Amino acid sequence: MDSISSRVDKVAPSLTLSVTNQAKAMKARGEEVYGLAGGEPDQDTPDFIKQAAIDALNEGKTKYTPAAGIPELREAIAEKLKTDNGIDYDPRQIVVNSGAKQSCFNAILAVVEEGDEVIIPAPYWVSYPEMVRLAGGIPVIVETTAENDWKLTPEQFEENMTGLTKMIILNTPGNPTGSVYSADELKALGEVALYEDIIILSDEIYEHLVYGETKHTSIASLSKDLYDLTITVNGFSKAYSMTGWRIGYTAAPKPLADAISKIQGHTTSNATTFAQYGALAALAEGKDFIKDLNAEYDVRRQFVHGRLSAINNIKVVEPKGAFYCLVDTTDLGLKSVNLCDKLLTRYRVAAVPGIAFGNDNSIRISYCTTLDVLNEGLSRFEEFCKAH
Repeated sequence: MDSISSRVDKVAPSLTLSVTNQAKAMKARGEEVYGLAGGEPDQDTPDFIKQAAIDALNEGKTKYTPAAGIPELREAIAEKLKTDNGIDYDPRQIVVNSGAKQSCFNAILAVVEEGDEVIIPAPYWVSYPEMVRLAGGIPVIVETTAENDWKLTPEQFEENMTGLTKMIILNTPGNPTGSVYSADELKALGEVALYEDIIILSDEIYEHLVYGETKHTSIASLSKDLYDLTITVNGFSKAYSMTGWRIGYTAAPKPLADAISKIQGHTTSNATTFAQYGALAALAEGKDFIKDLNAEYDVRRQFVHGRLSAINNIKVVEPKGAFYCLVDTTDLGLKSVNLCDKLLTRYRVAAVPGIAFGNDNSIRISYCTTLDVLNEGLSRFEEFCKAH
């Protein structure tokens, strides 16, 4: 159709949503499906968060708020970032968005102009390149390796910079790899960004899902110079099991925060009012929920990694964060879409093809489901691997 804009025509549909929807359709027909494709916690939103939103509704808090969010929530986020992350933001530097996905897109729109290049380490979250394309930018995909835990090196960053490079996107803990950058690794990457004043988009949505001795570090906390170059993105979806609530936020130097707020004022306006009050309760009362969630997912992580490591013709790097394993399926001899289609239709196991994340010789397996589902799903996946 000629009336579709070229910017939309360049964008690929989300394969992660496609697989999830296909699995849901099979379940709706009464078929048994073992879902290892999910990108959201299987636990329900805690009752105290729900109650805060219910109270807000009952109190008539259903009108517009400032585009950047209610003052109380922006203040609470600023306090959280100072306490948990060691980053000092004024509440006026915080913009509350309709999910961290919108946070990322607003940040990209605020910085990237037509023809600007954005460095994106691969494997990457599926939407980063498409957001860059929608903004008129050029995604520069830099391949990382399993040998380096799927992490970008400063040398790779420097080699792929040009005079057009405007931004780099870092996701730690990472989707789909579960990789977590150390403070030293982030500092080394930051030094490269500082050399050419490249804006850093730091997506930290999985911040609270790190395991063992691994620690999360916010790159903006490492120096004043890095603070001035960084847009920190976070939200409530993963840590508080609030995926459908659509509450995320950006924290940035004031000029960038103002630009992001301006974009939001002319697109969605404020995030849903009563959902913001639920987010406020999450910050005030959610520490125990996060602790329990982390402990549960660590058990599942170890179970899944152990099972996958025992399969001879695949490879997997132990994830240190998030709730995914990226499985190297090169030796199976199938491209990822074909593999996932066979796995779903013949073995009733849903996984996400790695091509969605820029690596066609892999699949993503999620452990945000019960141990029973994981056990049966992985047994079926092992049968699949033996058959190939």
